[in-house]
Amino acid sequence: MPFIANFPFFCILITMFGGILTSMVNNKWAFRINTVIITATLVLNGTLLMFLIKDPQYFTYMMGHYPAPWGNEIRFGPLEALMGTVFSFVTLFSLISGKTEIFEDVKTKNIHYFYIMINLLLSSLFALVYTNDLFTAYVFVEINTIAACAIVMAKENGKTLAATMRYLIMSLLGSGLFLLSIVLVYGITGQLLMVPAHEAIVKLFQTGSYQVPLTVVLGLVCVAMAIKSALFPFHTWLSHAHGSATTASSAILSGLVLKGYIIMLIKIIVRVVGLDIVVQLKAVNILFVMAVLAMIVGSVKAIQENHIKRMIAFSSVAQMGYIYLGIGLGNMAGLIAACFHIIVHAITKPMLFSSAGGLASASHHKKDWGHLRGAAYRNPLAAVAFLIGSLSMIGIPFFAGFGAKYYLSMAAMDMGAKMWVALFALAVSTVLNALYYIRAIAVIFSKNEGEIIEKHKNSASYAFAMVIFIIVNVALGLFYQPVMDVITIGMGLLI
Repeated sequence: MPFIANFPFFCILITMFGGILTSMVNNKWAFRINTVIITATLVLNGTLLMFLIKDPQYFTYMMGHYPAPWGNEIRFGPLEALMGTVFSFVTLFSLISGKTEIFEDVKTKNIHYFYIMINLLLSSLFALVYTNDLFTAYVFVEINTIAACAIVMAKENGKTLAATMRYLIMSLLGSGLFLLSIVLVYGITGQLLMVPAHEAIVKLFQTGSYQVPLTVVLGLVCVAMAIKSALFPFHTWLSHAHGSATTASSAILSGLVLKGYIIMLIKIIVRVVGLDIVVQLKAVNILFVMAVLAMIVGSVKAIQENHIKRMIAFSSVAQMGYIYLGIGLGNMAGLIAACFHIIVHAITKPMLFSSAGGLASASHHKKDWGHLRGAAYRNPLAAVAFLIGSLSMIGIPFFAGFGAKYYLSMAAMDMGAKMWVALFALAVSTVLNALYYIRAIAVIFSKNEGEIIEKHKNSASYAFAMVIFIIVNVALGLFYQPVMDVITIGMGLLI
């Protein structure tokens, strides 16, 4: 095994170690150390991705001294390396763009604790992406939950405390269902590693044994991940948590935390149960219905919002619907399109939250439409980023979101009744997306009569991060085919 195969383990290890290290230093050094560590994970994941693009293959990394099926494993290929790279990139630039607000919103004595939680959160996301062990996945799901709640609550006020309690209750419900499903898988198959569990499930399904328990397991997993990723109707906690947290927390929660659970669900569908079995057990049909409803309901809720961050949060509910639509189609093309939309949303939504934070900072930290009128003239850079992010989420050509909607539409072809429902939902949701994003754009670019424009001075870190977000979003909109090729190869090797 080449030395580069150690990189996923290094990423998990150094982010966990970073949590320990940042607890021992002051706030400024906590930010610096955190930035260095996340940059290192970006380099490691990016290097691994380049290696696997040149030579597509899967590696199995044995943790400890015990091989399968008893030991713990990391298993990874091009898809996991791509997701790890995206997660590192988004975390790094979300924190850089939100640095000023972190130091304003979080009490001085708690700032280094915030960065501890960020390190643990990123470590748990890497583990969800790379692990081949179901129980290890559960352990890091719990770490992810605690860290995510902590970064919501970091901005200590009544709204964030209430939002954190809602988030914690719903998330623990999802975690409990996930643990119960793992217990049932172990009881049925005697395995916790994904590949041996898959082999056992295939044999049991072929013999007709344990049909009901397998259906229950699949149902529990789907509901657990739907709760934790805020799929309709389990989305009620999301707008409060994402809308009230400090901007960097909102960006990471929306862009990454929700996606970690969906990636785990995709791995379970493909690597543990098997896509053919999932389709035969009809689980994808339930996800498909929930996805269509999420696309519509999330967009309608966003239209009704008068608060820019909560509007973006409800937009995430709709975008989760797009991702689950791909999964619910029940074919490989749908899963590939869902993975691509994960990347698009992971890059675009943090840019929207960060730009919204910049617009609010230029408007006396007010986030309602009345105070945001004319904000584009007070903070032009944030306005440009918000405009590009909005056009991407609507699905305008040459921006990242267009490719995602195009591939979802293509995946729906030849799917019978699902095709017409999917295309209708995509069309209606796109129109609704346009309604609330174009309204937001119109508000921030509308001058108040007689207003004297005072330009808001962005920090150098904020300006740098926003420029990078803009460049990457446009690049993904123009050159999405290479990314799709990596996802397609990775999905083919995932089993």
